[in-house]
Amino acid sequence: MLPSSFAFFLSSVLLCCSAFNPIKGKSGGYGPIFEEQPQNTLFPEGSEEQLTLSCRARAIPPANYSWNLNGTEISLSANSSYRLVGGNLAISNPSQSKHTGTYQCVASNPRGTVLSNEASLRFGYLHEFPPEERDTVKITEGWGVMLPCNPPQHYPGLSYRWLLNEFPVFLPTDSRRFVSQVTGNLYIASTDAQDEGGYSCLTTSHIAFTTKSVYSSFTQLSVTPEAEPRLYAPSIKVRFPAETYTLSRQAVTLECFAFGNPVPHIRWRKVDTSQPPQWFASDPILHIESVSFDDDGTYECEAENSKGRDTYQGRIIVQAQPEWLQIISDTEAKIGSDHRWNCAASGKPRPTIRWLRNGKQLKSQGRIEVSNGQLKITNLDQEDSGMYQCVAGNKHGTIYTSAELMVQAMAPDFRLSPVKPLIPAARGGEIMINCNPRAAPTPVIVWSKGTELLRNSSRITVTANGTLILKNLSRTDEGNYTCFAENLMGKSNSTGILSVREATRITLAPSGSDINEGESVTMQCHASHDPTMDLTFTWELDGMQLNFEKEEEHYQKVSGDESVGDLHIINTKLRHAGKYTCTAQTVVDRASASAFLLVRGPPGPPGGVVARSAKETSIQLSWSRGFDNHNPISRYTVEVKEPEKEEWKTARTDPATVEGNAESTSVVGLTPWTDYIFRVVASNILGAGEPSVPSATIRTREAAPIVAPSGLNGGGGAPNELTITWKPLERQYQHGDGFGYTIAFKRTSDEYWQTVKILGAQSRHFVYRNESIAAYTPFNVMIKAFNQKGEGPYSLETIVYSAEEEPSVSPSDVKATVLSSTEIKVEWKAVSTVTGVLLGYEIRYWKVGDKEGAADRVRSESLDTAAKVNGLKPNTLYHVTVRAYNRAGTGPSSPIANVTTTKSPPNRPPDNISWTFSRASIRIKWDPVISMKNESSVTEYKILYRVDSHSSPTLYLTSNTQAELPLPEGANHVTIQLCASGVGGDGEPAEVHIPTTSGTSMMVDNSASQNCMTKTVAVLVLIRYLTV
Repeated sequence: MLPSSFAFFLSSVLLCCSAFNPIKGKSGGYGPIFEEQPQNTLFPEGSEEQLTLSCRARAIPPANYSWNLNGTEISLSANSSYRLVGGNLAISNPSQSKHTGTYQCVASNPRGTVLSNEASLRFGYLHEFPPEERDTVKITEGWGVMLPCNPPQHYPGLSYRWLLNEFPVFLPTDSRRFVSQVTGNLYIASTDAQDEGGYSCLTTSHIAFTTKSVYSSFTQLSVTPEAEPRLYAPSIKVRFPAETYTLSRQAVTLECFAFGNPVPHIRWRKVDTSQPPQWFASDPILHIESVSFDDDGTYECEAENSKGRDTYQGRIIVQAQPEWLQIISDTEAKIGSDHRWNCAASGKPRPTIRWLRNGKQLKSQGRIEVSNGQLKITNLDQEDSGMYQCVAGNKHGTIYTSAELMVQAMAPDFRLSPVKPLIPAARGGEIMINCNPRAAPTPVIVWSKGTELLRNSSRITVTANGTLILKNLSRTDEGNYTCFAENLMGKSNSTGILSVREATRITLAPSGSDINEGESVTMQCHASHDPTMDLTFTWELDGMQLNFEKEEEHYQKVSGDESVGDLHIINTKLRHAGKYTCTAQTVVDRASASAFLLVRGPPGPPGGVVARSAKETSIQLSWSRGFDNHNPISRYTVEVKEPEKEEWKTARTDPATVEGNAESTSVVGLTPWTDYIFRVVASNILGAGEPSVPSATIRTREAAPIVAPSGLNGGGGAPNELTITWKPLERQYQHGDGFGYTIAFKRTSDEYWQTVKILGAQSRHFVYRNESIAAYTPFNVMIKAFNQKGEGPYSLETIVYSAEEEPSVSPSDVKATVLSSTEIKVEWKAVSTVTGVLLGYEIRYWKVGDKEGAADRVRSESLDTAAKVNGLKPNTLYHVTVRAYNRAGTGPSSPIANVTTTKSPPNRPPDNISWTFSRASIRIKWDPVISMKNESSVTEYKILYRVDSHSSPTLYLTSNTQAELPLPEGANHVTIQLCASGVGGDGEPAEVHIPTTSGTSMMVDNSASQNCMTKTVAVLVLIRYLTV
């Protein structure tokens, strides 16, 4: 029987449970959230444009806006230059004196107030240069000079260029002339006479939507000439600051320029690095586009010429604006609870953090504790609701993160999370029934079964958060369970029905198996369960559930009886070994059983491969044993490759077979002075395993070369020279440092050899000069390689000839014949003797009136004594000469032959072409082609005649304006190309396509697809004297 106090509580709950108790305090909507905030603005001074600073916030109810200038609220009276347009601040007639400063937008609604980012408004300007003339600057040739710009007042920075003598002639910059973009000054490292003139500094300002340029009056530079300008060491005149502060991800530029003669060479390096300093830039400007903290450090500029060097150092200090690492987010909290917010920001210097509530700064007092990046409020009250902001700032900027705190007060409400209506559980098992109503503050929870109040016992537990736990369940535990919840705002309850079912049990458990890799096995698993519920099986391997979709090629479930959950493992791999657990489960309980699967396979990879004790052709290799995967290792195989190559090869070892109990061996047959990496593969009766991780790179010792260079040859060069060439040995044959070549040579008629050593592996030629060497003298030559360990063998002897002499005789009987308006044929008699090897002949031709030095040249590719020259101009007189040439050069010119090209051929095709058919022929006629004054006369006509499209064409020639052509029986179509021809060549062709069924007709087509003198094989038929 229930106690009277509980009965009163229960009846009160039953009376109120049908009523909904809403959240007390502010309800619905949300506080302002900025979608657009003001940005730093640079505005042109004197512009009459209206200036607008943007601000827009999302809020329900909509936000109201105000603005602060330098921390003070801006008055928006009728006569003010400020007015609100939505949330934007519009400024009329902006001026530097009234409106420069830091602006901040304030957005408010009943839920709270937030402040925007701070935005600065600055005014840009560029004044004019003073009109006064500048003094003349005098300098002695060879000395450096600086012309100051002295720019007028301005904001912000400018870009600079210099004018030379007049606008718009801009002075180019190079290694000798430099314009500082910091001061605008012009520096000339070493002056010369050409630098004399007038110089003006041009400054340009880029402000928002405007660009303005002004230039100074001209400075005259007077350079005093020097016969031999003095040479002197560099002196750095443009120096970057000793400390340059910049922000991460911004660009930074350092300038360095020096006077000196010769003009100094500028280069840069970073000196305070863990690695040896490397020169990485060669320019007066060092520009880093996006600075990172790795760029922080000391940089050195060096100016150097043949007379000395000068250096200068300065430091780049990289800092950073604040950036959020952790921000705050909107939070709902229960009345009376504690709330904690954390925010964190990076930056350099380290940012300071402060907190705002509804735009007002918070300090530690009463229930509020502010500790840099943490805000803690204890015993929350509804007045703590509002908009909160965490503000992080350093000297480079300030950032804001905002969130709304909503303090809730409400009676318990089960509508979103009621007790489960039906609660199934297994007999003998355990059940947890949650009670989690929405409530603020946290309610008191009690449970009942029917009308019986439940208290903690050995079988019954009510946790601190209201969860009911029942253990060792039986049928007697079935019934209605009710959760009662009450707080100062009200009370409510929720009921669920507990149903106790039969427990699930494993009736056939999996058993352990021992198999080889690649075999298959079945793990059995059968279970009994409550027949009113569904049974499912899952499998785990070493605690990880199997993914049957991902591993379907290896794992399959045996389908059939609901109580059977066997697992079939196909083509097992080593990774499939381990502890398998079968779990049979219903919605109320589960049962599990496990067994081990042992998979035997090839060995795993050996570990710790180390190569050491390198000799010329061998090294010592050691390793540690890997897993044998349940079968003893029988042997090891060593594989080797060079680092830059892809393919691994089996290495030779001593002994040749490395037994399975070994953990080291000698690798032999290697190449001296070569980098290698090694890996080891273990094998057993089931096969070879995975290779080990490769060893570190090791280099074999040096040894003398054993291979002679190939490709020994030579010849050519200047008079009195012997040029010897060869193919350099590849690195694998060099065998050591200090590599080079020894060349032995002698005249074929001499007895004694001369030798010379050439350093450098890539050397590929040697020139021996001696005034006694006659042209084209044969020499016996040999070559061998050497390094610091010794010399290799000589190559076979090769005959190499000394340099040839240019031909001394010119071709004779040169004759030039006209072939067409654009082509001639040149013929000559061969030269009789040449000291060396004659390569061919060179034809030079030029128009009358031109100089021979501008002549065009054509070289023959053989020793033929005739050649054609084309591409000439029609009706033009040409001079022609011929010369012989060899590797030494070109011989003397032959006497000049003159030739005049013909006029160009007629430019018009035949017109008014007509035809008639007879039984075995086709007769065609056309109008004669009349040559123009600048064209050669017509001597004949060419007809290219094709019957049907697949036959070979036939070429007919005639001096008449008609022709009769044969027509084979069965022909369906004929194609005729017709053109006029003369001494100037062939004119434009006309093409006619004629079906044989057309009878008599006329047709003209002036766009022929090919020239009359087509390269298609044709039969030439002469009908010049045929009467048609």
